[in-house]
Amino acid sequence: MVSVTRAAHDVEITAESLQEDLARLEMQKQALERELAAVVAHLSSVQRALGALHTLMGDPAGSASAAATAPRQAAPSVTAPRTEPPSATSGTLSTSADVAAKPSPPVRPSGSRPGAKTPAVDTGTGSQRKYGKLTEQILEYFTTVGDADVRARDVAAALGRDTDSGAINAVRSTLDRLVGTSRIRRTGRGLYRAKRS
Repeated sequence: MVSVTRAAHDVEITAESLQEDLARLEMQKQALERELAAVVAHLSSVQRALGALHTLMGDPAGSASAAATAPRQAAPSVTAPRTEPPSATSGTLSTSADVAAKPSPPVRPSGSRPGAKTPAVDTGTGSQRKYGKLTEQILEYFTTVGDADVRARDVAAALGRDTDSGAINAVRSTLDRLVGTSRIRRTGRGLYRAKRS
């Protein structure tokens, strides 16, 4: 009788431990998904900026460089099948493979104009609306801080986006993009300031 009670207690402890692991892994999965979204958004903005620069330069090196970036753009789709588990032994692995198999945003063909707007694709996730909203929130924050140097982590904290490294990296990427479009200034390593009007 004692061994049955002890076995039941051991099963309860194991179940509690697995529940804690599940909660921790779910949080980690969400953080990684946010970080992936930030990286994809940053990659897209860098590709657009690079395409615009090549067009402005107007030299044949731009077309050679565009051809060189095409294999790099195809590389993520080649590596995506490797993330699938060899055997479906648990449900957690298959969900991570589903995340890796999500389609990436459309990539501009090398022959199209970089300044041309591509139609927005509604994926139902609202990530594009969030991305634009983050830009507006950051610009609004800089109007409130005035003429002060601010770190990306401070901006993320002020916007309530300092919960994990993915959210902070999204803010940092947006800040870098705003520096590239001359809407804010970089005053030092990791320091940003509102652009004077």
